[in-house]
Amino acid sequence: MNLSRVATPIRSPALRIGTNLLSQRTQPCLHLVSVYRLSTAAAVKELRAQTGAPMMECKKALSSPEVDGDLQKAMEWLRKHGTQKASAKVIGREAPEGLVGICIGEKASSVVKVASETDFASRSETFSGFVQEVADAAAKQGEIAELSAFLTGTKNDSGKLLSESLNDVILSIRENIQVDSISLMKASPNSVFGGYVHNRVAGSNCGSAAAVVELQACKEVADAKEIAKRLAMHVVAARPAYLNPESVPEDVVQKEKEILMEKMADSNKPKEIMEKIITGQLRKFYEQLCLTEQAHMVEEGNPKVGKFLKGLGLEVTGFKSMDTSK
Repeated sequence: MNLSRVATPIRSPALRIGTNLLSQRTQPCLHLVSVYRLSTAAAVKELRAQTGAPMMECKKALSSPEVDGDLQKAMEWLRKHGTQKASAKVIGREAPEGLVGICIGEKASSVVKVASETDFASRSETFSGFVQEVADAAAKQGEIAELSAFLTGTKNDSGKLLSESLNDVILSIRENIQVDSISLMKASPNSVFGGYVHNRVAGSNCGSAAAVVELQACKEVADAKEIAKRLAMHVVAARPAYLNPESVPEDVVQKEKEILMEKMADSNKPKEIMEKIITGQLRKFYEQLCLTEQAHMVEEGNPKVGKFLKGLGLEVTGFKSMDTSK
């Protein structure tokens, strides 16, 4: 802060000190008045801290006639002019990095993916904080019809629209930042959710990969949340494509059967033998792609997921997973 000293003349009477008589003429004295004003350097520093914008743009914003040094107006100026400029520079650039974030809420649980251009940017507090904002808002809302409408019509816990927060992140990081995808699972009366984040960024539920799993309990299970969390760890590691064999689309199953038939076309085996072989091969196919049929990679002994949960009075009814490599 700058301290400006303003001299104010005050007329004082003659003063007698001991036997010496000072001049009877009135003497001007200095009365110091402290006037505090935010200097240009301090204002630029504060504006940079709040927006992350480059120093020269902060100076330009503060010196703008409609701003006239006002910090709040300067922030609005940067959002309007700075974001447009930053967006124009980064639009169209590839964004192969980013983070996946999760939130387990009362109404629903969410998994979101936000893309960035570099891993360095994605590991910043500004970026991970925004990813968490989106995940929290999605879980709180519980249903999203259209992504862009969600961003422009939903506020974070601070009362700011998510689209405005996104603009602030672009202005600060100067990269092409995109909310890539959001998946939700609604809670039901007997739902038990568990989540896991791989390579977690400190202070958030964001990382390079994440999953949320929903279990249904037919009875009270003491460690149900921990069991769900360990299953989410398995999902991140094993990457199942489907929940169970019944959820695999018929055209996918039919295509796999055709591939198996082509492999055995010259085997000269009886039809019934070929059908048994195909049934066995499809079982392996399901074990690779279906969560309930996979060997649990986290539980001791690697039991089959569906069978293991059934023995505990639990059933897995859904999962969502994402990672930054896709």
